[in-house]
Amino acid sequence: MNNPRLLILISLLLVVVMGASKANSGEIRVAVASNFNEAIRALATGFEDKTGHRVVVIFGSTGKHYAQIKHGAPYDIFLAADKVRPKLLDEEGVAIPSSRFTYAIGQLVLWSPNNKSVVGGLAAIKQKSYRYLALANPKLAPYGEAAREVLQANGLWEELQGKMVKGENVGQAYQFVQSGNAELGFVAYSQVKIKIEAKKGFGWLVPQSLYTPIEQQAVLLSDNPVAHQFISFIRSQESKMLIESFGYRTL
Repeated sequence: MNNPRLLILISLLLVVVMGASKANSGEIRVAVASNFNEAIRALATGFEDKTGHRVVVIFGSTGKHYAQIKHGAPYDIFLAADKVRPKLLDEEGVAIPSSRFTYAIGQLVLWSPNNKSVVGGLAAIKQKSYRYLALANPKLAPYGEAAREVLQANGLWEELQGKMVKGENVGQAYQFVQSGNAELGFVAYSQVKIKIEAKKGFGWLVPQSLYTPIEQQAVLLSDNPVAHQFISFIRSQESKMLIESFGYRTL
């Protein structure tokens, strides 16, 4: 291309197009349960690549996120680790009506990076050949509540109180085990699936019959068009397959 004027014209057009694209891009803030850390990062990256919009993710316990939202935290979407808080937000008129849906079903696992006996499940817990057992706080985190159900059903809840260390959320429970401060713990399967598959730890996937299904629901909190777009993206078949690859089940 030897025409200087044409080159200048094309350059100017590119600047205008890029500027327009940037002007049309939006940003959303998504409050996300800690266990969904890796999956939401992959979903957000896929969405950003497709649309040019930006997804800001804020991690935390579902109980704390709920309290923040009730006090006006500026989130566009809430991806909880249970269905209780999204239902409450729905009933309290905080969530956008009819926006609530199940985006994943979490699975509980007993995990240890070094202690192979955890593959024996409850037998390993009953042996008590460990100093600390980590779990998320049942009052704040659904994975903690699921762990409590398993222990209570087997008469171990009161008996093991002196050996328990409770994280604010399942992310913290995982850190207790990963750092060695607890030898084993109940965490989300999504947090350790890759490690177990790579033989960098041991796990016992707790049978679903031992605890109430951890149905993780989402709600829209604003009418931001980008938030609507992101919800549609999460509900797509492509995203469901991605979510399942991280160790969740989907409907």
